[in-house]
Amino acid sequence: MDSSLYVYVEDVRGEGLEAVLDRVTGYGVAGVTVAAAYHRARDVTPHGRPRVTIRRDGAHFAPPEDLFGGLRLVPPVQDGAEEEPLAALRLATAERGLALHGWTVFLQNTTLGLAHPDVTVRNCFGDRGSPTDLCPSHPDVRLYAVALGRAVARLGVDSVVAEGLHFGTFGPGYHNERSFVPLGPMDLFLLGLCFCDFCMRRAADLGVKAEVAREECSRIVGGVLDGDPPAQGEVTRAALTAYAGPEVVAYARARSEVVTSLVSKISTAVTDEGSKLVYLDATGAYKGYTDGLPSAGLAAHDAWQLGVDLVALGDLVPSLGVLAYARDAARVADDVSAYRRSTGKEKELRVVLRPGLPDTDSADRLAAKVRAVRAAGADAVDFYAYGLMPYPILDRIPGALSG
Repeated sequence: MDSSLYVYVEDVRGEGLEAVLDRVTGYGVAGVTVAAAYHRARDVTPHGRPRVTIRRDGAHFAPPEDLFGGLRLVPPVQDGAEEEPLAALRLATAERGLALHGWTVFLQNTTLGLAHPDVTVRNCFGDRGSPTDLCPSHPDVRLYAVALGRAVARLGVDSVVAEGLHFGTFGPGYHNERSFVPLGPMDLFLLGLCFCDFCMRRAADLGVKAEVAREECSRIVGGVLDGDPPAQGEVTRAALTAYAGPEVVAYARARSEVVTSLVSKISTAVTDEGSKLVYLDATGAYKGYTDGLPSAGLAAHDAWQLGVDLVALGDLVPSLGVLAYARDAARVADDVSAYRRSTGKEKELRVVLRPGLPDTDSADRLAAKVRAVRAAGADAVDFYAYGLMPYPILDRIPGALSG
């Protein structure tokens, strides 16, 4: 079974390339998945230099002029990119027989969203209230995403691991957020739908009454903001149809064409550069990121909420990544099995586990989840993330892989 460990460039810079790779090799994984282009964050990094790391939006390489010249959107460049840390990592991993995967965040970029608010999602009220989320329908965003995927592939990575290549949701993620209105899960879903001109036009081309869907969303969410009781229960197509009507559900489902067509373009570009695309479905993170206790619906069944059509993507991309952020090994197995059924047996299926809290409280639990992943038909297990976990937690990985 293949495997890798997620690593940040800041980890390598702070601890030293050879020291980090010595540890990675000792864990018994077959490769490194490095954040080639990432988003802003503040992380406690227990063995890092410093112990609290501020990450910024942008790429750890200079954007190639032949790809981004003339484009409106260009990724910010990270501090130290001129030292070519990814080239050094590619050389060092090759010498050790380790694979190198280029972890790339595509459509989450607050820096670009604040500089160009028109390329971000627009809610049913016309607000640009999610500057982190670039809209995958916008032509400038689509050109940017294809160029970014091609640029990372050119680094010589074995694969481009695509994170954030879907529609976002309305939820936590912006600095110092405040909301004292009790919005339910379905209200939040409706508030997260994008009704920009490009999204509405693409939906209308598919036969959806986009303006009716927007009006229904604004009526329902506006009512809750005015004091109506929020909707309760999980977001399902049936529940959403009863709550908001069939046009809203049709509008939400139409978004999969936007995501699928963009992923297809990026996958082709990555393949042209001699690499392959691993599509990382974020649904498992949305469901279990905070506490490892995802709601009842399986991640594969809820991926449509992000505009992700797993069956369609299974025909387009060579590899799918799954974020199995759950405490219970049986739940992990159920999630992975559902993904396997959706994608078919021919596609590579990679499962990402967290070896420590909040999902994993012991070496035995991690080993049980690795066994569950293997039994459910996955081809690879990856671990997130080197810089975020104390050394004793990372030391659980060899036993889990050999168990």
